[in-house]
Amino acid sequence: MTETLGTRFAHAVAAKDEAALRALLADDVDFRGLTPGRTWEGTGPDDVVEVVFGSWFAESDRIERVLGVSDGEAVADTSHVSYRFDLSNDDGSYVAEQQAYYRGSESIEHLRIMCSGFRPR
Repeated sequence: MTETLGTRFAHAVAAKDEAALRALLADDVDFRGLTPGRTWEGTGPDDVVEVVFGSWFAESDRIERVLGVSDGEAVADTSHVSYRFDLSNDDGSYVAEQQAYYRGSESIEHLRIMCSGFRPR
C-alpha cells in the first residue's frame, strides 16, 4: 500500500528531514498552524520548514519515538492525518500530537495544522 502525503509528511517531521518535507510541499503551499498561544502562517516550503523545524521542533528537541500516525477519513477534497511523538530536550520528556488537514494529490498545496504543544510525559 502506498503511503499518503499525510503519512509521508508525519514521518518527515519525525525524522527532522528538511529535504523530504520540502519534497512534499507545493511551491505555493498555503500554510496555517495553531499551537498553544500562537498562530502561524506562510506561503511556500521555506515558510513551512522554518516554522516546523525552526520554531515547533528545535534542534535540541529529540523525537525519540513515533507513537502513532493515522490517516483519517477525507472531508470532500481535504485529507487528514494525525501523529503523536515522544520527545525530549534539556527541559524534560514530553509527548506532542498534531492534527493536519491538507489538499493536493501530487504535493501538499493547502496545509492546516493544530498542535497540542509539548505535554509533560
